[in-house]
Amino acid sequence: MNAGKGHLVLSLTLLLVLACNADDDGGLRKNFYKKSCPQAEKLVRDITWSKAQADPTLGAKLLRVHYHDCFVRGCDGSVLLDPVGTNQSEKNAVPNLTLAGFDVIDDIKKQVEQACPNTVSCADVLSLAARDAVSFPFKKPMWDVLMGRRDGNISLASNIPGNLPSPFADFSTLAQIFSKKGLNVNDLVVLSGAHTIGVAHCGTFSRRLYNFTGKGDADPSLNATYAASLRTQCPNPANPATTVEMDPQSSLSFDSHYFDILIENEGLFQSDAALLTNQGAAKVVQHLRSPDAFFSEFGKSMKKMGAIEVLTGTAGEIRKQCRVVNQS
Repeated sequence: MNAGKGHLVLSLTLLLVLACNADDDGGLRKNFYKKSCPQAEKLVRDITWSKAQADPTLGAKLLRVHYHDCFVRGCDGSVLLDPVGTNQSEKNAVPNLTLAGFDVIDDIKKQVEQACPNTVSCADVLSLAARDAVSFPFKKPMWDVLMGRRDGNISLASNIPGNLPSPFADFSTLAQIFSKKGLNVNDLVVLSGAHTIGVAHCGTFSRRLYNFTGKGDADPSLNATYAASLRTQCPNPANPATTVEMDPQSSLSFDSHYFDILIENEGLFQSDAALLTNQGAAKVVQHLRSPDAFFSEFGKSMKKMGAIEVLTGTAGEIRKQCRVVNQS
């Protein structure tokens, strides 16, 4: 073989390798369990849909757990780990105290383990279940989930600050946190659209109602009529047990309505209102008012988020139970 032909063969081989990996995000891929546990995806979906039928808030719960997992140490299931002894796990951090749905993940994992022992990671179970719970009303998957994540064995409450976006954050802080995770401004706005489902505790936004600048005033960027309504639901001081819909009259519907209320200055959190303070982000908000645009973009951004700092190959482990690391 002469040098020219050898170079051509090498180039073609490289192109084939690149083509094979084009759909591979951080080592993740479609049909990862096709041979090792072909029933995995259907099993997770069937259990999740059964649970979602009984609890219409499950989509919001699991989506939030998935977000909180991926933004801290990557999508490695570390948020699922219980504290051990005096060590505070991610679950103990203040932003995570209101997370819910861990029992559902435990139940799914138990049944998946019975079908395919030591094969499907908790991180993948969570990624699939979050998608499936949100998708249940549509009776079809609303975005693709690539798989192959492995489970981390470290979970520290001290890792939360600076990694998890805060409802009190301004735009520059949000953009910086997302950028550290490989996500851009478009992803920031799109993923904020998850606030179209679920509820929030009064303490996460009460300062906007009663003491925005420390002078007993309200946030001027919050719609005054909406603020008055919120004050009736959340008297001062805030009751820790009281919750409010993040997307008024639409908190059980996964749709683009969140972006309509943003334009009306009815975003519940300071971080919601912050999206309108940046010209580029505000343009994305307008674009996502179209349901088709939102669903399409949300799927793309979820695929990116689901690949944040993932453990693949021989890194990490496949936990037998999602709340505890395997015993060596």
